[in-house]
Amino acid sequence: MTKFCRAFNCMDKIEKNLKKLGDKEKEVLKNVLDKIKRGDYKNLDIKKLKNHDNVFRVRKSSLRIIYQIKNEEELILAIERRSDNTYNF
Repeated sequence: MTKFCRAFNCMDKIEKNLKKLGDKEKEVLKNVLDKIKRGDYKNLDIKKLKNHDNVFRVRKSSLRIIYQIKNEEELILAIERRSDNTYNF
């Protein structure tokens, strides 16, 4: 568990945000997550977040996927639409 994602709080937030997404956004999200899982970062807008170890964000239209690479595995920390609070985990 990371310092950003305590217990199930992170999963609850991700699940809540997933319910808000439309069908097109869910399809885009599925494609992005598949690419991350395969390690295929080509054509993804990925940026390392400042002041965080191994934490990255993927930007695809208005969606933001924030994940951490830990022990060569990707841990999803947040899935949200872009807002002023997106990066406040």
